[in-house]
Amino acid sequence: MKYKYILPIIASSLMILSSCDDNLMEWGKDPDHGEVTGAELPLALVEKISRYEPLKNYSPFPLGNGIGISMYMSDETYRKIVNENFDEVTPGYEMKHGAMVNSKGEINFTNVDAFIAATKSAGLKVFGHTLIWHSNQSAGYLNSIIAPTVIPGSSGANILDLTPVKNGSFTGWARYNAGKGINVIDNEGLVPGTKAIQLMSSSTSSQPYNLQLISPDVAINAAHNYELSFYVKSDVAGKGRISFDASLVNQYPYKDWYNTGSETDGFATSSQWKQVKIKLKPTDFVAGSTKFKFNIDLGYLPNVNYLIDVNTLAVVDLDASTAVVNMISNGNFENGSLGSWGGWGNGSTRAISAKGEGYSSDYAMVLTNPKVAENYNAQQVYTLSTPLEQGVEYSFSFMVKSTAAASLQVEAQGANYNADYYGGISVTTGWTQVTKTIVPSKADRDKIIFDFGADAVTYYIDDIVLSKKAASGGGPTAPITIEKTEAEKAKIIADAMTDWISKMMTHYKTSVFAWDVVNEPMKEDGTLRNGTEGDTAADYFSWVKYLGKDYAVSAFKLARQYGNETDKLFINDYNLESRLDKCEGLIKYVEYIESQGAKVDGIGTQMHIGLNTDKEKIVQMFQKLAASGKLIKISELDVRLGTKTPTVAQQASQAEMYQYVIDMYRQHIPTAQQYGITIWGVSDHPKEHEYWLPDESPNLWDANYVRKHAYKGTADGLAGKDVSKDFSGELVK
Repeated sequence: MKYKYILPIIASSLMILSSCDDNLMEWGKDPDHGEVTGAELPLALVEKISRYEPLKNYSPFPLGNGIGISMYMSDETYRKIVNENFDEVTPGYEMKHGAMVNSKGEINFTNVDAFIAATKSAGLKVFGHTLIWHSNQSAGYLNSIIAPTVIPGSSGANILDLTPVKNGSFTGWARYNAGKGINVIDNEGLVPGTKAIQLMSSSTSSQPYNLQLISPDVAINAAHNYELSFYVKSDVAGKGRISFDASLVNQYPYKDWYNTGSETDGFATSSQWKQVKIKLKPTDFVAGSTKFKFNIDLGYLPNVNYLIDVNTLAVVDLDASTAVVNMISNGNFENGSLGSWGGWGNGSTRAISAKGEGYSSDYAMVLTNPKVAENYNAQQVYTLSTPLEQGVEYSFSFMVKSTAAASLQVEAQGANYNADYYGGISVTTGWTQVTKTIVPSKADRDKIIFDFGADAVTYYIDDIVLSKKAASGGGPTAPITIEKTEAEKAKIIADAMTDWISKMMTHYKTSVFAWDVVNEPMKEDGTLRNGTEGDTAADYFSWVKYLGKDYAVSAFKLARQYGNETDKLFINDYNLESRLDKCEGLIKYVEYIESQGAKVDGIGTQMHIGLNTDKEKIVQMFQKLAASGKLIKISELDVRLGTKTPTVAQQASQAEMYQYVIDMYRQHIPTAQQYGITIWGVSDHPKEHEYWLPDESPNLWDANYVRKHAYKGTADGLAGKDVSKDFSGELVK
C-alpha cells in the first residue's frame, strides 16, 4: 500500500428508512452527502444486516481496524462505529516516521499520545504501524544528515598570514602554557590531506589560559567591522573561548557564539567539526587602535586533544573595498523577508525559512512546488534595477538544497518573455553551490528567474550573487563540499534508526504491545529491496540502501531491546496472495533475520484484493504462512470493486470475498497462530479515500455509514456460520 494519508472521514449521520415496499428499501437524503450513490439492497437483506451485533462479538481473535487518528478524535459517528465493532486499531499514517519526525530529527508525540489515551478509555488496543519502511519517512531529515558537509568560505579575503602556521614555525605567533603541545600535523584538517593545528591540554589544565594560541598583530581600521572564524573539534567533550589584547574595550567579550546554541561564556567542542565565528564592531575597539591580537583559549578542561583546521582560520575585514557588486539586493534574506522576490504558478508557494535554516546565516528562501509540471510552470522572479548589458559576462551563484533529488532552471528574462535559459541544474538534499555564467543575448534582460516546476519538492535557496564576471577578487571565498564515505553514512543512518526505534518503543512501552517493525521489505519477485528501485517520492528513504540486508535484523533487535519482551513484533508486506514467490521470499527473509539473532513474532499479509483475486492462491498463501510457524495477521484487508456505485450483485460478490478470506484464514492458519484480522478502513465515503483507493467502495460501511452486504459476509466469516439463520420472528416491513 502506498499513500501518504489515510482515512480522513468527514462526519455523517446514519441514513434513515423513510418508506419501503415489499422488495426494496427507499433511502432518504442526508444533506451532508447528497443523493445516495450505492445500489439499493433488497429489504429482507437490509433487515437481516441491521439485526447483526457488532462485528467483534463474532470474532474468535482480535479484530482490528485501520483508521485515521484525526477523524477518530473529531468525528463522533466514526468513532462510535470503531469503538463498537473492533478490539484493536492501527493508525494508518500518524505513527510513521514521516508524520512524527521533523526536519531536525525531533519526535512529536502529542497527537499519538492523545489518540492512545482516547482509545484506551474506549477499551481499544493500538497496533503500532510502522517503525521502518521506505515510504512515509521524514526523508528530508534523513537525507540531510548524510548530505555532504559544506564548509562555508570566509566572508571576504583573509588578512591573517597563515604561512608560519602552515610551515610549523609559528613565527610571530605565541604558544602559552602549551600543556602537552601545540603543533601542526598533516592530514588531520577538515578536508582530507590538509593540515590542522593540534592543541593538547595537560592533566592539570583548569583555566582557559592554561592552553593558549596567540596570534601576531593583525592590522585594522578601527572604523571597520571584522570577523574571526575557524573550525574546531576535539577527541572528547571540550570547551574554549576567544580573548583579545588591550586593543579591545572588553578583552573577554561575552558573545553568542555562531552555531553553538546559547553559550555565552565560551564554545563547546565535540568529535564533530564545528565553526566558531565572532564579529567585532568599531565600538569593540579602543579608540585609535591600529591593530589587535586574539587568543584561542582551550585550557578549561584537562586531557583534551583539540584540532583547529588551518585553512579555515581567518580574519576578514567586512568593510574592505571589493570589486564585487551584487546586483541582487536581497540575496541572503537576512532581513527575514523575501523583499523584491515574487512568484507564481502551479499552486507553488514561497516563504522565508525558519530561523537557523539558512545556509551560513539565519534565513533562506523556501520555494515549494506541490505537483510535477514543467520547469517554467512555477517561477520565482527578481526584477533588477537596471537591465544586464548585452554580451557581457555575469557570474550568477547561489546555494541550494531540496527535500528530495530535483532540478532547477534559471532564466535571464526580458520583454515579451524572451529569455536566456540556464537549465540542467541538479539539486540534492545537501547544500551545494551553483555557479552559472550568464551572457545576455539582448539588452532588455531585467529579470532573474528560478524555474522550479518540474519536481514536486521544496527548495531552499540562499546567498544569491549576481555580478559582472570581470569584477573578481577580494570577495567571499567559495565553500568547500566534502562527501561522506559509505561507512560514515551507514553509521549515521544506523544511529538514526536507533534513536527513532528506541524512543518510540520506550515512550509507548506501557501502551502499545504489538508493532509492524519492518514494512514491505520485498520486491515482487521475492528478493529483498535494495534501495535502487527508483522511487523518487519526497517521503521516500531506503534504510536497506545504507544498512544492507541486516537493516531488519537491527530493527527487530532494537524493538525488542527497548520494548517489552512479550511485545508481538511483525514484518508486513503486500501482494503475498498474488505473488507466491514474494510470500516465499518474505518467509526466507524472516528465517535470515532470526539466524542473525533477532526474533520475529509474526508475519502480516496486507490483502488489498479485488473480486478477481485468485482464490486458490489465497489458500496457498495461507498454507505457506502457516508453515512458517509464526503468528499470522491479515493486516490491511479490503476488497475493491472498481467503482464507487456498486450494483447489488457486486456488493454480494464483495461480501462473499470477505467471507472467503476469513474462512480460509480460519481453516488454514492454526488457532495458535491466528493473531487476528484488521479491516483497512471504515466506510466508502470519498473523504476516506482521498489518497487511498479513490472512487472506490472497498469497505463494510457505505458512503453514508450504513452497513453493507459485506458487513454480513465479514460477520458470518468471523462467526463461522450464517448468523442470520439464528434470527427468529417476522422481519419488519
